[in-house]
Amino acid sequence: MTQFAILVPTYNESISIVELLEKLEPLQKEYKFDLFVLDDNSPDKTADIVDQLGYSWVSVVRRPGKAGLGAAYRAGFEKVLTVDKYTHVVTMDADGSHRVEDLPAMFVAASGKPDESKIIVLGTRWMPGGSVVNWPKSRQLLSQSGTRYAQIVLGIGLRDLTGGFRIYSSSLLRSLKLKDMTATGYCFQIEMAMASDLAGAAKIEVPITFVERVNGVSKMSKAIVVEALWQTTVWGVFRRLRPNADKLHYVK
Repeated sequence: MTQFAILVPTYNESISIVELLEKLEPLQKEYKFDLFVLDDNSPDKTADIVDQLGYSWVSVVRRPGKAGLGAAYRAGFEKVLTVDKYTHVVTMDADGSHRVEDLPAMFVAASGKPDESKIIVLGTRWMPGGSVVNWPKSRQLLSQSGTRYAQIVLGIGLRDLTGGFRIYSSSLLRSLKLKDMTATGYCFQIEMAMASDLAGAAKIEVPITFVERVNGVSKMSKAIVVEALWQTTVWGVFRRLRPNADKLHYVK
């Protein structure tokens, strides 16, 4: 039986996380998923606020400090994979950019294969049916260019390699050497797509509408963009020079 765990990393998301959980509550009654808030010791007391809401299906994973998106997700993966309850793990942002309305289609796509299958479902902006709301053309160009560069350098034909709205089967995650991964910023999404490709995972793209956040402050910065560009280039070189070693680095 398919059972989803949703991971939501937070840092100073006290307003947006409340709104997200309120939107998810009706859907939870249908799909019975559990949600884990991965909080990096937010100064605005995000973790305390979530605890005070008292949702039985929501747990808070309190982390010592801000260590980056990749570190938060790896901690979340470790948490949910220690039990056999969950067949699939969802990753999504707390800021409302990943719409709750798009989750059912992604759930259906993930449930279309046996639970033991290695699959990755990607919520994709840059495909027919997908779209972006409230982003300037420059930001859209940056995202599309980043994906296009990663496609060429890594040889992966996915249309949204930098997006973070995804579902991984637990069998896929268990086949990966998650502790050996190093990406911290948004290039973590590229690293996970590359690792999934090396593991031979079935890749399913589902169109989504991405909405720019209304509350809070974006975590995107020039340093994150530079990290992603540099790291993707390094990965690309290694994939060409040492393809077998590259696979052994990521896949058990």
